[in-house]
Amino acid sequence: MSDTTPRGRFVWHELMTTNTKSAADFFSQVASWTPQPWGEDRSYTLFMAGGRSMAGLMALPESARAMGAPPNWMTYISTPNVDDAARQVMSLGGKVMKGAADIPTIGRFAVVQDPQGATFALFTPSGGSAPPDDPALGDYSWHELLTTDWRAALSFYKQMFGWEETGSMDMGPGMGTYQMFGWNGRPRGGIFNKSSQQPGPPSWLPYIHVRDSKRTAETIKKLGGRIINGPMEVPGGDWIVAGMDREGVAFAVHSLKPAEKPAGATKKAASPAKKSAAPTPKAAAPQKKAAKAPKKAAPAKKAAAKKAAPRKKSVKAKSRRTAKASKSSGRRQARGRRSARRSGEIGRAHV
Repeated sequence: MSDTTPRGRFVWHELMTTNTKSAADFFSQVASWTPQPWGEDRSYTLFMAGGRSMAGLMALPESARAMGAPPNWMTYISTPNVDDAARQVMSLGGKVMKGAADIPTIGRFAVVQDPQGATFALFTPSGGSAPPDDPALGDYSWHELLTTDWRAALSFYKQMFGWEETGSMDMGPGMGTYQMFGWNGRPRGGIFNKSSQQPGPPSWLPYIHVRDSKRTAETIKKLGGRIINGPMEVPGGDWIVAGMDREGVAFAVHSLKPAEKPAGATKKAASPAKKSAAPTPKAAAPQKKAAKAPKKAAPAKKAAAKKAAPRKKSVKAKSRRTAKASKSSGRRQARGRRSARRSGEIGRAHV
């Protein structure tokens, strides 16, 4: 086993169905995957995203149909040694449905059931790397086990793969406990008891990471699928949707909590309005210039002053005539003339 694929990790997912063409079309639109024939066997389709293979697609084998297996998603969990792990499954009360076998150049696998009846595959890869800790769009971001005894199931998987309890929550009356599990302190999935209204045996439900669960729900309905639950906001702000494809295979999608808008986003959005208002002061500018126009009208004031000037001269001339007419005494007459002149100068200054 490669050192980059630790024990107990979800490393592969495979859709076995009755109509591969329909399924390829459906999930290429729901999960934004690109179907691509596998080079080793063109009857096997790879779902690609971001240059990586995310999942596989194949026709439901006749042997599986004969055993009553419905179309389903198979979840592969890594282990250092498939043969040893298969024996451990049986020792813990589970079953081996398909014995260990090799996939040339790929790895070794076995199909098993846990003690409550949920089917999954053990897998030891020949090489390659494990999926990233932070799933990209189109990858798998959560795994949910619907079972009949969550405590017993958790004990089984802890012994098989070393999973840890990371937290739990009460889902309310009649729903019971939702027990989360993971590794390195990070939750990777949940286990809970399915209700009597949920048909079928215990099963694993993998969640595909999508951009927007609400929009994906609309796409599912548009393509002829069915919504079982959601869109629903879960604690923490993420959104999920559980549904069925056109062949009745259960699956789920998960999107992260929508990012909050930055505090400055509103101000930036308002900037176009400010720009549109900018022409207003410029439009008013001509009015301001018009208000200054009276300063340029100074010539009119000068003209008025010139028109008033003859009056000033007439006042002066009259004063002189009055002074000449007064001959009562030489000295007093001279003083009178000087006084009149001063009065005339003052008069001109005030006109």
